[in-house]
Amino acid sequence: YITPGPDTWYKRDVEGFQWACELLGVETIVMNSQYDVGTEVSNIESMITQGVDGMAIFSFNQQGAITAADKTSQAGIPLVTIDNVGQALESEYDITAAVDFDWAGMGVNYAEYMAENYPGDKIALITGLLSHRPVQVINKAMKERVEELGENEIVAMRNGEYNPSVAVNKAQDLIQSGVEFDILWVMNEDMAAAIIRYLDGQDLLDEYTVIAQNGSPAGIPLVKEGKLDYTISSSPGWEGMVAALSLYHKVKGNADLKNEQIMLPVIPVTQDN
Repeated sequence: YITPGPDTWYKRDVEGFQWACELLGVETIVMNSQYDVGTEVSNIESMITQGVDGMAIFSFNQQGAITAADKTSQAGIPLVTIDNVGQALESEYDITAAVDFDWAGMGVNYAEYMAENYPGDKIALITGLLSHRPVQVINKAMKERVEELGENEIVAMRNGEYNPSVAVNKAQDLIQSGVEFDILWVMNEDMAAAIIRYLDGQDLLDEYTVIAQNGSPAGIPLVKEGKLDYTISSSPGWEGMVAALSLYHKVKGNADLKNEQIMLPVIPVTQDN
């Protein structure tokens, strides 16, 4: 498994993959690309040199999974891509499967939720890595649907880099800049938790509605306490597990998987559920 970086959400994806492999009696090797293209390519080549039976890659950039598809197809190694938004499926190379969430659908869902529950409110976004394809897709879909509905306005967007400390700094900068906004949408519950702690400490939390994304243990108590208004859980552990199962069945010959698009359902979360 090649993971893109140190973010906790990625770690949970790895854990799901390793958990499934442990149940199946499969040995795992995990390499971290640290958000560096050169390191990612080296990791791909290292896995091939080690003679792995199957490879999963969660790439942080648009080209990474396609590079992996190229190199693994030449080596005859089954490949599963994770959160590549199907880009490897559109390449000239065959892969086993692409495991994804419906990022565009989530963007639309957020826009519709905010229009229905907070008409007239202005929105500020603190995203994950802007170079990450799912971030681009969810941002685009949300922006387009917000404009179509005409109930809200996105007034600012900042790159939170999937880093809680960076996200807090971006939120602080937004507030101090004088940009007027009512809703703070954050693309990661670990970042959202850090921002909520900051706002709480400054007695500012009541002035904003915080909405998050991805789903993690950090989010559940915040939803219960009413500090996090709404989130959508796209479970990374489940995603890692499904990637491992897809590879396992391909390697064992249990299923003739080829260029399969596996879309995992997501779960909106409020105090009601």
